[in-house]
Amino acid sequence: MKKVTLFTAFLFASVATFAQTWTVDKAHAKVGFTVTHLLVSDVDGNFKTFDAKITSSKPDFTDAVVELTADVNSIDTGNDRRDADLKSDKYFDAAKYPTLTFKSNSFKKVEGKKYKVTGDLTMHGVTKPVTLDVTLNGPIPHPMNKKEIAGFKIAGELKRSDFGIGTGTPVAVVSDEITIRANAEFGKQ
Repeated sequence: MKKVTLFTAFLFASVATFAQTWTVDKAHAKVGFTVTHLLVSDVDGNFKTFDAKITSSKPDFTDAVVELTADVNSIDTGNDRRDADLKSDKYFDAAKYPTLTFKSNSFKKVEGKKYKVTGDLTMHGVTKPVTLDVTLNGPIPHPMNKKEIAGFKIAGELKRSDFGIGTGTPVAVVSDEITIRANAEFGKQ
């Protein structure tokens, strides 16, 4: 029994040793969204303050765990009045729910450089599972410092009503469907 316990401990220690952490290069990353306004035009926004990391022990990232946190107060649509409205209790209620988080529980290869990431997204105090499309670029060695880097393009759709955001706003004013987009460069630590 003692040998089995020692072997199990060694096995877990070995797996943990090979897991690599990849941190986001914020100078080369953006977390954004698009909504349709009055059924005719798209409005883009992003979160200026965010952090993200990926942990993976496999070079193809098929065991990756993606974690993201964004500061709701950093929302930016290029219009101060609209940003203040989005931060209010009418939409995100940033005073009560200052962060948005995502943590994956599955990162599956579809084909080539295409993946599906599934995880829990928490906004406005509501946690729901979401699945997003991912395109992996790299990994490659950084031309300057030779450290390994990888790029991830992430896209998907969700409904703001599923998270209780803007429930009093008719879909004729702001679409219920929100397109999520993230484009980020990560460096292996």
